[in-house]
Amino acid sequence: MTVLVFPGVRLLDVTGPIEVFTTANEFGGRYRVRTVSPDGADVVTAAGTGLRVDLAAAQVQAASDVVVIPGGPEWPCLIKDDALLDAMRGLDARGCRTASICTGAFLLAAAGLLDGRKATTHWRFADQLALRYPKVTVEADALFVRDGHIMTSAGVTSGIDLSLALVEEHLGADVARAVAKDMVVFMQRPGGQSQFSVRTHTPRARQEMLRRVLDAVAEDPSAPHTLAAMARRAGVSTRHMTRLFHDEMHTTPARYVEQVRMEAAQAMLEDSDDPMATVARRTGFGSPESLRRAFTRNLGITPGAYRARFRTTHTGVDGKGA
Repeated sequence: MTVLVFPGVRLLDVTGPIEVFTTANEFGGRYRVRTVSPDGADVVTAAGTGLRVDLAAAQVQAASDVVVIPGGPEWPCLIKDDALLDAMRGLDARGCRTASICTGAFLLAAAGLLDGRKATTHWRFADQLALRYPKVTVEADALFVRDGHIMTSAGVTSGIDLSLALVEEHLGADVARAVAKDMVVFMQRPGGQSQFSVRTHTPRARQEMLRRVLDAVAEDPSAPHTLAAMARRAGVSTRHMTRLFHDEMHTTPARYVEQVRMEAAQAMLEDSDDPMATVARRTGFGSPESLRRAFTRNLGITPGAYRARFRTTHTGVDGKGA
């Protein structure tokens, strides 16, 4: 595994994949990690942390299983760095797989390595990638995309998703799953970049009475959290409860409860082999059919498909990896 680094590189773009591959070595992998820079000099990351470099990119002789191209916040300047682009082209020519992390896709595109290919990058920059490089087909919502020997990933942590997919390709799903569990991360996240947890994309309630209701839903998603039940818990009318959710949570009570139940169901499907009837009952959906409808509506896949995706990265030869 060879990681091309440069001044201003994003630290997690580098360390995330390295952690995946070195952890895989604990489960039978034989990855040798090398950091290289265009001139062999050590670099300082965008976070201000120094990174030791093993050698210059031109000194890499043996082919690498994986060449990792990280990104950085100063990518508009980096795509004009001829020495960096030349180093990348040389590594790509000597590597088996080339994988970019986040805005590293801009470097690949600037070097002409994405021409005629599908690719992705961080959702904030997907439109710019498509605009600057019309020969690239941008998959804006994918967590990572494979097209031929090149893979591209979205935001920084999706580099971990991509790396797990490569570990599965090299060593099998069992090893990739062991690495994911050891690192306490998803084997493969369903959905795309637009998927966020309930607690991260809803604002904190200002009203104490509403916070009590939200806590009750989170503590026991299987309870009968009807509008009337929540209103009674808060000591307000159903109309007032609906207004509180609208004003403070920007959603409806029913929608919020479903989102919490979805997260609970996802956790059960990831961590257990319980029958669908058990998952549905314990997470408040009641029946497997109600569970299936909720998953199809929210994620576009069935609960069974979700469970299967968590057990493997399910990447094909070409196209979306997520």
